[in-house]
Amino acid sequence: MTDRLVVEGMERIIETLKQDQAPNGTWNYPFETGISTDSYMIILLRTLESHDENLIKQLTERILSKQQDNGAWKLFYDEGAGNLTATIDAYYALLYSGYYPKNDKRLQAAKRFILANGGLEKAHMFTKIMLAVTGQHKWPVFFPIPIEVILIPPTFPINFYSFSEYGRANMTPIMILANRKFHIKTKESPDMTDLFVSRDRNFYHTREEEQWRSFYKDVKSSIKKIVGFPQELHRLAINEAKQYMLNRIEPDGTFYGYFSSTFLMIFALLALGYPKNHPTITNAVNGLKSMRTELDGHPHIQYTTATVWNTSLISYALQEAGVSPKDPMIKQANDYLLRRQHVKYGDWVVHNPHAFPGGWGFADVNTIHPDVDDTTASLRSIASEVTLQPNVRGAWERGTLWVLSMQNDDGGWPAFEKNTDSKLIKLLPVEKAEYLLTDPSSADLTGRTLEFLGSSTNLVKTHPAISAGIDWLIQNQEKDGSWYGRWGICYIYGTWAAVTGLRSVRVRSNNSTIKKAVNWLESIQNPDGGWGESCRSDSNNEYVPLKASTLTHTAWALDALISVSEKPTRAIIKGIEFLVKNLDREDWTTDYPKGQGMAGNFYIHYHSYRYIFPLLTLAHYRNKFMEN
Repeated sequence: MTDRLVVEGMERIIETLKQDQAPNGTWNYPFETGISTDSYMIILLRTLESHDENLIKQLTERILSKQQDNGAWKLFYDEGAGNLTATIDAYYALLYSGYYPKNDKRLQAAKRFILANGGLEKAHMFTKIMLAVTGQHKWPVFFPIPIEVILIPPTFPINFYSFSEYGRANMTPIMILANRKFHIKTKESPDMTDLFVSRDRNFYHTREEEQWRSFYKDVKSSIKKIVGFPQELHRLAINEAKQYMLNRIEPDGTFYGYFSSTFLMIFALLALGYPKNHPTITNAVNGLKSMRTELDGHPHIQYTTATVWNTSLISYALQEAGVSPKDPMIKQANDYLLRRQHVKYGDWVVHNPHAFPGGWGFADVNTIHPDVDDTTASLRSIASEVTLQPNVRGAWERGTLWVLSMQNDDGGWPAFEKNTDSKLIKLLPVEKAEYLLTDPSSADLTGRTLEFLGSSTNLVKTHPAISAGIDWLIQNQEKDGSWYGRWGICYIYGTWAAVTGLRSVRVRSNNSTIKKAVNWLESIQNPDGGWGESCRSDSNNEYVPLKASTLTHTAWALDALISVSEKPTRAIIKGIEFLVKNLDREDWTTDYPKGQGMAGNFYIHYHSYRYIFPLLTLAHYRNKFMEN
């Protein structure tokens, strides 16, 4: 019975994916990140006095559709009463839209929640900056990262390129804005002063300011010795920051393809004197609008698009499920992926100067910042083309060499740039600095890279890159046997990636590291046979059960166990039974975020995951246990 259900389940998923593929070979499943991007879009359009009323009204309707009965907005189902920052974002956007007055009962409920939870003073740093640039919040006396940092040569121990790619993209416009103490209001700007709880409306408390003023002065003094006069220093820093942004605008007009960096860049350009209707600003706004998707009849402005990621993972999963590489679905997907391989150098070359381009990025319009995970995912997908299409070999070799070149000195793999994990950077008084400003080796990236190298190349286990990756995973296993996954939720994700990676490079099932991981996975299996993990795991720095099973978490856990077992265990059988019985499930667990970008503040619901990982796991179950 189970075997038949496995085959039927796979067939249903394959048919769904066939129907959902776009004419250009891609899968454009939404990259959903809550309501903050929708809120910021309203605030941006109102600030620029761009009267796209249809979009603004529709976005307000989506925001309101997500409000809880207590007036708050949540980032995930089991967050508790609500999320203060998301509620501030939503309240401000609804008020600024002009469609809802302060005495609207829904806004009044939101206001009560905000005040009861600390007011605007307790918002996340990004929201405080947004409030500052729109005239609702004071800029601090100083910002902990002076704009002159951008002039420090890369040869210095701490410099601008010590920050991660994502950190530079967001901090560059912030440094311009903070330096100018820029703010802009319009005649439509609401009054948010009644949402402050205390009189202290600065970003940082006095103790923190005093602690970092000396650091600020030391940085400026050091750069002055290199560059010269303070006035010239300041002018050079401003110009360098401006050019950094302008030189990294993607073809769609966005800055690096991210919503947050593009939003901030627009305000930074306004601070530098650009008019609201300047072509660069207009193109940037249009780029953000192009990230629009539809969810439950409402528009949602995505933080970025996940087109390459979705397409590479789906194409690979389909091939694992038995769909021929010659099938039009796969051919079209791989043709798309081959067109998206990067040919230009990006900032990654600063720390990796001897490598050539060859990676893939995450989004559809991504030409300058590839990442390791998308590259290995794309290489898995086109692997079959290397033998079927000899002209693909060059792309394959460039991509594989780029992945190998990106290995950190500690043996693990980062996402975007190698060796950007300075302990000093983490000490800066920037909220979530360890997520925003660093790009360390992680179990998910290292495990998935090892899985690719073991399953799709002919490198031996004793190859220095593989042996170093194995050592990194062994050394970074948690005491309970799990691994933390930086880009997913969370310990189940990291453990799946680590175990499947280690098994792919021939680490034995009876190895103590593998056995500890298996024991942990089996110990957290739910009575219904599935697995589920709360988003609270990342903030708590320990596994927190969701107390409900999800398709994706179950698929990850099962895939790890299947990679280790020679025959179906009781845990595997129960898990497969849960998976096949719930493939069509539609409830809050289906919508629950499975990805993260900044612990406690940024979570991602990948609409593709409910198809990708169950299909991949069922395929691996069938291939290992049903065909032998």
